[in-house]
Amino acid sequence: MEYRELPERRGVTMSPMKRKSFSFGRIINSMGLLILVLLWILPTIGLFVSSFRDKDQLALTGWWTALSTAERSEFRRTGIQEDQVERNGKYVIAGNLLEPGGKKIQTFSTNYRNLTAHEAGDTVKFKDSSLFTLQESGDYEWVSNVPFKHKRGKRIFYVAKVPPTFSLDNYREVLSSEGVGQSFINTLRVTIPATVIPIMIASFAAYAFAWMEFPWRRFLFVSVVGLLVVPLQMSLIPLLSMYNEIGNYFGVVAKSYPGIWLAHTGFGLPLAIYLLRNYMGSLPREIIESARIDGATHFQIFTRLVLPLSVPALASFCIFQFLWVWNDLLVALVFLGKQDNQIVLTSKLRELLGSRGDNWEILTSSAFISIIVPLIVFFTLQRYFVRGLVTGSVKA
Repeated sequence: MEYRELPERRGVTMSPMKRKSFSFGRIINSMGLLILVLLWILPTIGLFVSSFRDKDQLALTGWWTALSTAERSEFRRTGIQEDQVERNGKYVIAGNLLEPGGKKIQTFSTNYRNLTAHEAGDTVKFKDSSLFTLQESGDYEWVSNVPFKHKRGKRIFYVAKVPPTFSLDNYREVLSSEGVGQSFINTLRVTIPATVIPIMIASFAAYAFAWMEFPWRRFLFVSVVGLLVVPLQMSLIPLLSMYNEIGNYFGVVAKSYPGIWLAHTGFGLPLAIYLLRNYMGSLPREIIESARIDGATHFQIFTRLVLPLSVPALASFCIFQFLWVWNDLLVALVFLGKQDNQIVLTSKLRELLGSRGDNWEILTSSAFISIIVPLIVFFTLQRYFVRGLVTGSVKA
């Protein structure tokens, strides 16, 4: 008997046109995702490149021109009469107009309105019959038959080509600034306890909301979730006033480390309880019930079963809380002082800039110095990050 393929079976086979359309769709999706990723990391790339450029380059050109040679118009003054020397009956003032960095002069002039009047290497005759020669390297020689009487150097305007230069000067300036190292340690003193404390409290609360029966459980959980919408800025002043009132009784004062630990704990608990409760609630019920049948208490179930299985969720919140506390400036300004043993890194870097934005070029290097520790934490725990957020969002 001759075998013939059934129509249903033939319908399963993908036609070349569908296969081509499917491959084309995957390519479009991959390209779209790649474009989104590039757009997302583009500012970070620009910040990283700018952190190695000097102040003049940052002020005149964008980071995307960092590898190209730029032209810059400047002026410098020559030496004065005290710098002259006598050679073969003539008086000479010599020197160099350029700072180290590889610049090369293209044209120069004594008039700022005509910067291309003379090429580098030309000899120009001034009104007093003196001769001035400026080389491409910036070396100049000013020769006169009579002694110079200039108490101020003559202004020379020039156009120079500036090659792309990169250095660690911005990083050296930040790291060598007084108090930066101590502020780094102070930030660790704030961040580590302010991350551990809410995780400990939230894990117990999440287990209770997920697996324990008690009155008003749903109402309390909804109330905790509702705290997520309360703006942090609205609670700062009331919390500070409360600290001042009860500080004499419990020793928790506003301008102290325990004060800021409790503040960050309160601000982080709603999100922590929400994430952990959803994750713990998605764990297999059979495991919990088997432990109860074997006579395990809630504390034993939590410490031996639920807690080890909840490591992805704990790691996810740890990343959130650590990044939030490490980059915080507002809460630190309210609940900590500006003494050397309390000021955090973000506040210290703000002071380095000055009230008028002086030394703004160190912003780029300061940004990367401040994210070193968060990057280490994120890449250490990133394998748990997505799994901890996604698991528990939908129950089977």
